[in-house]
Amino acid sequence: MIGIIDYGMGNILSVSKAFEMIGAEVTICNGPEDLAAVERIVLPGVGAFQGCMDNLRRAGFVEALEEMVLAGGKPILGICLGMQAMARRSFEHGEFPGLGWFDADVVRLDPADTALRVPQVGWNDIDFSPGIPLFAGLRPGSDFYFVHSYYMKCRDQANVAATCDYGGEVTAAVIKNNIFATQFHPEKSQDYGLRLLRNFVAWKP
Repeated sequence: MIGIIDYGMGNILSVSKAFEMIGAEVTICNGPEDLAAVERIVLPGVGAFQGCMDNLRRAGFVEALEEMVLAGGKPILGICLGMQAMARRSFEHGEFPGLGWFDADVVRLDPADTALRVPQVGWNDIDFSPGIPLFAGLRPGSDFYFVHSYYMKCRDQANVAATCDYGGEVTAAVIKNNIFATQFHPEKSQDYGLRLLRNFVAWKP
């Protein structure tokens, strides 16, 4: 059972439908107590970092996620803002603390090519590290759909699972133990995205 967290800022419907397309059983987790019954967790997100963290704290999800993911070892997939929330802090419209699962800062895109607009909206190829199960069956240079103005800048490069080029190297995915997250939207990335979701369902970290 895949539990998708609903904290008021996620693209819940499209994420849920993508998992259903690959035959996964899905439930929406409206409260922290719902996380205990699922095998895997998805933290989606669209919007601003501060609002994301405020909503997660207000709903009681922060403590529950620490218990289920950090202590309990349940696999989790963060998507877009859900990935950024896993950083130590964000500099989006100020400085705000995140979950702190990655020693990383969330910073604004600053492409060297001034012709590239911020936010990055659309398809971009990614380069991923070999041997990561979440990318099994995907070829180097597979393209995924991005919509973001900020990205996670990791201090530990071992946590960087994939990058893309957007006027400079941008973190496209991160991994750490049972935690995996993508800056791109697999649920909007057609066949490649569905393959990644299948890999997440089968992942045994």
